[in-house]
Amino acid sequence: MTTSIRFLRKGPLFLLTALVSILAGLVPASISFAGDTATSSVVVQLREVDLGFPVEATVEAVHQATVAAQIAGRVIEVRADAGQRVRQGELLMRLDAREAAGSDASARASLAQAGAAYERTKNLHAQKFVSQAALDQAAAAWQTAQGAAGTSGAALSHGAVTAPISGVVAQRHIELGEMAAQGRPLITVFDPKGLRVIASLPQYKLAELKKAGGARIEFPETGIWINALRVEILPTVDARSHTATARLYLPENIEGVVPGMYARAHFTIGQAQKLTLPPAAVLRRGEVTAVYVLDAKGGARLRQVRMGEAVSGGELEVLAGINAGERVSLMPVKTGIDLKMPAAR
Repeated sequence: MTTSIRFLRKGPLFLLTALVSILAGLVPASISFAGDTATSSVVVQLREVDLGFPVEATVEAVHQATVAAQIAGRVIEVRADAGQRVRQGELLMRLDAREAAGSDASARASLAQAGAAYERTKNLHAQKFVSQAALDQAAAAWQTAQGAAGTSGAALSHGAVTAPISGVVAQRHIELGEMAAQGRPLITVFDPKGLRVIASLPQYKLAELKKAGGARIEFPETGIWINALRVEILPTVDARSHTATARLYLPENIEGVVPGMYARAHFTIGQAQKLTLPPAAVLRRGEVTAVYVLDAKGGARLRQVRMGEAVSGGELEVLAGINAGERVSLMPVKTGIDLKMPAAR
């Protein structure tokens, strides 16, 4: 069989139509399938779907903490790395605190000396050998030494870096042997049980979105749809972007969802009846989007369709090319192979 097409004019739409014609000409118009079409096909029907307003979003942890160095010192021990689960108070790394240890020893010695001087002065004051002013001065020196010893002891304890919360190490910001300056981030820990999605809402939609009947979160890369447990819209608007921040809280322990992931939040602003199809029924080849329509006798015919955005439930909206009540194949690749090899049946 020879297929010829005469190109009378140029243009993307004409080329697309020609491509579909070529594909249709390479295979028979229809062919009968003896298999069970009930389990491998679906009837296109109008169904009630949520009208959503989609906005780009990012996953973040509700509870996340970055531990910074509180003293200067070289990293001499590392016990945790990214992906490791830790408990609150668990030792993560240790800094060289010899300088802090020297200051602590000096402060404790001064504390002991000030305490002994205060006791002697108190005894002499009881015997009327020194004035009340001398006793007050000795007491003040002792209290000052106590404060210095407490400060030095706290600085010494900062050499041991511990986990502020229980969770998973998201990132380690320093390597063994590096110098940690005061205030430098060392390690970040997040709680995987509490995750939320952060989205920016345009100012002109705020009034409508605040009345929305909930929201669903889509993860386009995995095809997962999740109902938000709770939606918070912060009461302020950014002066530069004129957007408000929304927080959508996720259920616990969602497989494959981690902080930093891209997501899409769909705010429910109404309902409507739409034709929808499962993504598995749609065949995409370059710029051509089509489905295999099955007739009452089990024959299949390739038909080009125009699809819209994903709707609630993960299905795709059908904008044009197919009518309600028609049956389409859920295995378009297999159906296409069967059309090209009729003799094998």
